[in-house]
Parts: sequence; C-alpha cells; structure tokens
Amino acid sequence: MLPAEKLIGFVAITDGERAKAFYAEKLGLSFVSDDPFAVVFVSSGNMIRLTKVKQFTPQPFTVLGWQVPDVVAAVKRLQASGVTFERYGDFMQQDELGIWTAPGGTKVAWFKDPDGNTLSVSQHD
Repeated sequence: MLPAEKLIGFVAITDGERAKAFYAEKLGLSFVSDDPFAVVFVSSGNMIRLTKVKQFTPQPFTVLGWQVPDVVAAVKRLQASGVTFERYGDFMQQDELGIWTAPGGTKVAWFKDPDGNTLSVSQHD
C-alpha cells in the first residue's frame, strides 16, 4: 500500500528558531517553511516536520536517523559543524568518534538536537 510513497518524519520541538538553526546550519538540511505549527525541512526528498509543542519529554531512543555511506566521514563533518556525539559509557563499546559497531556490522553514532531528541547517523554494510 505505502512502500512507494514518500515518508514524512515528525519530531517534537519547543523552540522553532533554535531548531531551525540547528537543522539548517549544523545538519545542513534544506529549509522549506516555518508556520505556527511546524518548521519543515527536506532531507533526501523526505519531509521532516519539526512539530512545535509547548512541552514534551524527549524519548530515550533514536527518533530520527540518516543512513550514510561512510559514518566516519559523516561524524567528522557533523563535528566540524558543532554537533556533539553522545557517549553511552561502559555498556556500549564506542570508538574515539563515538561510533558503535553492532554485532551485525552496522555502525551507529548518536547526537541530540537542542530539545534533547536523539538523532543518529548509521552505515549499513
């Protein structure tokens, strides 16, 4: 029914201007619009609606992620733009860049947006 249709991602935010700056300047997404309900971006042809809410509690899991061809290069580019990657302590072995290699070989690094939403970049070989 829907596999050929474009996906729209929804992420809750509390401050439109702050989120707009982060997603445009730090992540490099293409800005589309800003209205009373959402700040809208496009990433690889997919819409991302940053939904404006008065308050919310960020979830402890990834809410939005990007599959990249080279996670090391992506992490370095994002770090150069000011993105800080998360460290999850002793229970998860991450390399010096904060990249974790899953048992199946997928490589993932996590970071947060200004509202505390967990985002990720991952390489799937």
